[in-house]
Amino acid sequence: MFYGILVKMYWDDHPPPHFHVDYGEYRAQYMIETLELIRGTLPRRAHALVLEWATMHRVELMENWQLCESKQHPKIILPLV
Repeated sequence: MFYGILVKMYWDDHPPPHFHVDYGEYRAQYMIETLELIRGTLPRRAHALVLEWATMHRVELMENWQLCESKQHPKIILPLV
């Protein structure tokens, strides 16, 4: 979590590899590989912060996706500061 933005993954989620974002009443999903917004919406500033953070941590996000697929706990990824 950073700047009120909560990033989540689910153990029983469906491909393609993606992550979920909650920000207040907003919900969104982003593909890990391309960082494309695939569902939902966020305010412009929150969207920009998510993209900045995810660009820096794309490898870790993919590793966490693989851990979730194998029913293992994902690792904590450092927040944007």
